[in-house]
Amino acid sequence: MRLHICAVGRLRKGPERDLIRDYLTRFDRAGRALSLGPCLEHEVDERKAVSMRDQARGLERVIPDNAVVVAMDERGDALDSRGFARWIAQTRDAGAGDMAFVIGGADGLEPDFRDGAQRRLSFGAMVWPHMLVRVMLAEQIYRAATILSGSPYHRD
Repeated sequence: MRLHICAVGRLRKGPERDLIRDYLTRFDRAGRALSLGPCLEHEVDERKAVSMRDQARGLERVIPDNAVVVAMDERGDALDSRGFARWIAQTRDAGAGDMAFVIGGADGLEPDFRDGAQRRLSFGAMVWPHMLVRVMLAEQIYRAATILSGSPYHRD
């Protein structure tokens, strides 16, 4: 199953970009044997999509057809890392070809778009900068692959 991080905003060079690249490279290596990957990034330029509705339309264009859409939202389900890994494996095993994690801009996701997602996930009740959410998500995707493969990276 291919994974996609679909996000509003362009991430320039810097520590966030470096971390995401590192975690996604690790994931691509770890996920192959698990029928997971690659994990691709898709960006919607917020300068061209200013309103939340325009951002939602831009996100809809980059989400693959028939993908399981996961809205990253502070009102979503808060899973622990093992639960997240189990859910990814269950979705893969159910036959999904693509899973798209969607991250909105500074104001979040347009409500109708968010509510239309198959699942909403949260990194807790706190609101996180959308660029930092990308880093955290990339790390959790990599962590999920290590949990599923039995690697010692994750420690409970």
